[in-house]
Amino acid sequence: MVNVLVTGGAGFIGSNFTKFALTEHSDWQITTLDKLTYAGRLENFEGVKNEPRHTFVRGDIADPTIAIPLVEQAEIVVHFAAETHVDRAIMTAGDFIKTDVYGTFVLLEAARNAPKLRRFIQVSTDEVYGSVEEGTSRETDELRPRNPYAASKAGADRLAYSFWATYGMPVIITRVSNNYGPNQFPEKVIPLFITNAIDGCAVPLYGDGLHVRDWLHVRDHCRALDLLIANSEPGEVYNIGGGHEVPNLELTQRILRLLNQPDSLIQHVKDRPGHDRRYCLDTTKLRRLGWRPTVDFAEGLADTVAWYQTHESWWRPIKEGDPAFQSYYQEQYDHRS
Repeated sequence: MVNVLVTGGAGFIGSNFTKFALTEHSDWQITTLDKLTYAGRLENFEGVKNEPRHTFVRGDIADPTIAIPLVEQAEIVVHFAAETHVDRAIMTAGDFIKTDVYGTFVLLEAARNAPKLRRFIQVSTDEVYGSVEEGTSRETDELRPRNPYAASKAGADRLAYSFWATYGMPVIITRVSNNYGPNQFPEKVIPLFITNAIDGCAVPLYGDGLHVRDWLHVRDHCRALDLLIANSEPGEVYNIGGGHEVPNLELTQRILRLLNQPDSLIQHVKDRPGHDRRYCLDTTKLRRLGWRPTVDFAEGLADTVAWYQTHESWWRPIKEGDPAFQSYYQEQYDHRS
């Protein structure tokens, strides 16, 4: 059996990757490590809870007593664990530095001495390039992060690269565009707008709504990572983008139409500080390895809306029963109205 460690495994992308990998690789034994902060949920493992090839460990990647023994046993490490929400980073940047940078350091330091390690996948983000007014970002472009989240991911990105350059570790770095799909925590724009619209509540759209994002279905992201684990060059960076550029206003309108809700639910609110206008990735390098996104955005968005409609038991306890989420939502949006 191949021992695989997935950090942040109870989060949105980590749990989707775990389920994907268990299906695709009958010879993988997967350990998921997650601190179970607000966005990590054991409910995300529905369907693999009783899978004997999956073990869940609750713990912090920044805690060497927990992280080191797990990394030392691994042949493959897929590192998702991170604080990821830009709005929260603007509020409390310190948590992002501790988890995204120092936590990555702890894992890398452990991996440096892991006897069986053959791949360490550092999952980064397109936000490290900063705002791209026109054209696309290539892997060799300058990193210009413009918010604390993006900066923390850029720090982890380059730290991982340094462990390849200095110690010869088998590090692969990926920079990925915005993911969407099932099990995404409802602070992010797509699940937030879907769940608000299901209840006929206002959807808070930043500024003029013309900020552009490229959308990638989480399943296509998992497929790309799977390919890179098997076929990639250590020390290299690979962009993973969906090729579906959509202004936020159009995205919001699409969601409302899928739910038969009026555009009058759109509430333009004061823009986020330092809000990047556009991200767009050049994915030529990854495509040369044979990867292509397979999920059409219109179909993927419709499927995602349907998932939230049929899984209210997953998200209602968060939005209606979690005082911390309600407090965050009020702090984030009430003053912007």
